[in-house]
Amino acid sequence: MDTDPARGLASGAVDAAGDSSGESLPRVLIVGGGVAGLEAAAALAELAPGLARVSLLTPDPDFVYKPLIVDEPFGGEPAPRYELAPLLEGLGADLVAGSLERVDADAHEVVTADGARIGYEKLIVCVGGAPRPAYPDVVTFWSRFAGLQADELIAAGAALPAAGLTLVVPPGVTWPLPIYEVALMLRRRAVELGEGDLRMTLLTAEDAPLGVFGRKAIDAISETLAARGIEVRAGVHVVADEGVADSSLVGVPLPRSGPVVALPVIDGPRIEGLPADRGGFLPIDVHCAVTGVADVYAAGDGTSFPVKQGGIATQEADAAAEQIAASLGAPVEPSPFRPVLRGKLFTGAESLSMRSAIAGGEGEGAISPDPLWWPPAKIAGRYLSNLLSGRDQGADLEPGGGRPLDVEVSWPHEWHGDPGLPGIDGERG
Repeated sequence: MDTDPARGLASGAVDAAGDSSGESLPRVLIVGGGVAGLEAAAALAELAPGLARVSLLTPDPDFVYKPLIVDEPFGGEPAPRYELAPLLEGLGADLVAGSLERVDADAHEVVTADGARIGYEKLIVCVGGAPRPAYPDVVTFWSRFAGLQADELIAAGAALPAAGLTLVVPPGVTWPLPIYEVALMLRRRAVELGEGDLRMTLLTAEDAPLGVFGRKAIDAISETLAARGIEVRAGVHVVADEGVADSSLVGVPLPRSGPVVALPVIDGPRIEGLPADRGGFLPIDVHCAVTGVADVYAAGDGTSFPVKQGGIATQEADAAAEQIAASLGAPVEPSPFRPVLRGKLFTGAESLSMRSAIAGGEGEGAISPDPLWWPPAKIAGRYLSNLLSGRDQGADLEPGGGRPLDVEVSWPHEWHGDPGLPGIDGERG
């Protein structure tokens, strides 16, 4: 099967409309309709209008704002859902229904689960990671796992006052914020049910509660948890006989005398036809191009960058989109991926915005009940936030306009060994 390099669509391959006529414009194919995929589509619409045919491949017709799922078990409204088709149409992009099976990088094609072949000039893989429970026989909470029964957990913990309710951040988890939200909202609900004396313990492998956000956040969160009667034991590696996140770690045994809620661990997607690191994640360079293969980029939880968080996913998507836009002839100077961490913590009655400035120094970070970025969404995406809120594309992420609040985050991870990643290598907070 011959490939026309001018349009990146193999002869006989299926295009977004289901035929083989192709288009005169080069195709940029995005795989995945989550945070990273939608951000990439919005970024390309802003940066390279009319320069490419953008298609998004996903089996899901809707985009779900998953960070808000945490509020549902506590009487909150269901997380917002957005139909992808009209969103993409407004961006000048096509929606293609289907699931990725493998990538034929030599032919510049992806193969779907039903055998269709879709050609591309540039490919952005945003399929996410593969979450799994870290421990057997405990409640696993994450945005992709439903069914947290708050009242039943509180009742079970109250029935065993010596044990109470335990929450766990397993070893290997790099985005622990959801478990703190669950803990604080469980405490509020316990008070409402007349179980204000419920013993609650949070065991975390972190050195300090939400330590990535810096000293100010650590102090504020620690004070908040203590005031709510939630005991925190940091630096604790909880292990179990099977299903453990990292069996090479020596730690404390999983509590078995009361109910336990734990975050999942995330494995890489291991996509056939693309390289993967030891964990199955897609290795990316400074512009989020997948290393070792031409014209393929990746963003989101499926990449090798250790932080699995929506805001980070949007920044990876932006870096890939800028590089692609420049290659298409857009007047764009691609910026390297320089991770910026913004987190919004729901406490039950209010929310706290956090940012950290630790790379290259001992920054203390910032935490405030007021917005630290704009619009003040749970996911601070440069294009996604504006798309979902109806604002103009490309607005600043800072209240009042002006310069965005960019915060570089360093992590003790093998990425520090890559000299091509500015703002990360050799800079430990």
